[in-house]
Amino acid sequence: MRQRGFEQQHREQWERMGQLLDDLDRSSRRRQHSAAELDALPGLYREVCNHYAIARSRHYSPALEQQLHELVLRGHRQLYSGRTAELWRLVQFIAYGFPCALRRQIRYFWLAAALLLLPGLLLGGFCYLQPDVIYSVMDEDQVATMESMYDPANRKPGRSLERTAETDLMMFGHYISNNIGIGFRTFAGGILFGLGTVLLLLFNGVVLGAVAGHLTRIGYQETFWSFVSGHGAFELTAIVICGASGLIIGHALIAPGRLPRLAALKQRARVALPLVMGAAFMLLIAAFVEAFWSSSSLSAPIKYAVAGLFWMLVLLYLGLAGRKRHGTG
Repeated sequence: MRQRGFEQQHREQWERMGQLLDDLDRSSRRRQHSAAELDALPGLYREVCNHYAIARSRHYSPALEQQLHELVLRGHRQLYSGRTAELWRLVQFIAYGFPCALRRQIRYFWLAAALLLLPGLLLGGFCYLQPDVIYSVMDEDQVATMESMYDPANRKPGRSLERTAETDLMMFGHYISNNIGIGFRTFAGGILFGLGTVLLLLFNGVVLGAVAGHLTRIGYQETFWSFVSGHGAFELTAIVICGASGLIIGHALIAPGRLPRLAALKQRARVALPLVMGAAFMLLIAAFVEAFWSSSSLSAPIKYAVAGLFWMLVLLYLGLAGRKRHGTG
């Protein structure tokens, strides 16, 4: 096809794309993009990219090539610069925004940690010293299932008998659902003036401690501790952070200060939500580690060494990330 026929065939599309880009440039300055404009652009962009490639391969005039090249560049910027900026903001939030936000609310973090860990240590000691205490926390069927999960003979530690045949990828999905569910409930419990969050932290601490004490007493300590120590660095820390977020919400409702309760709730929710988002990211990591690492057949010393590395990374990340940038202590 000659250049003139090529231009006549496609010029309407080029003009439409140029007009659309002009409209989007104007609306971007007002930060308003219509849905119709955004929906039309990707298709036009692909077509013009194809036209540009054809024009170059057929050695059409430099003026036409330049016109199409400029349209392609403008379309690319409009389509992808916003997405790149959003991705960069997400990276910045994970890299230092989240740990800085957590350190600003550190008293809630330590309170949530105490509510989870102190009952766990107490019940763990009781269940280790008194064999029957576990049955005041769990029924016999639950205890039997838990013992089978961490039996040294289990080829997939941490999985019940009905789940041993499932793939690591399937378990990854299961752990995501389970972890996010626990974290969200712990946070959402704050809407009950913090009482729901407190009770869930206490309950989880009691159950975790009872299980740990019982399994250690019956001799399954290596299977259990080598399994939980790795992903626990991310999962337990994230649950505590969700608990801290719930306590922030509860405190706003109990002591709103001079603000109406609803206004205080909205104000403190803006503080709590970034913590929940960061905790959700950590729970995703925990699910991945639990599915693909914790249940592996590697020796306990290797798992303990990696677990120590995970805990150190979490502590350094939450304690130091973003300090120079934001000066948060």
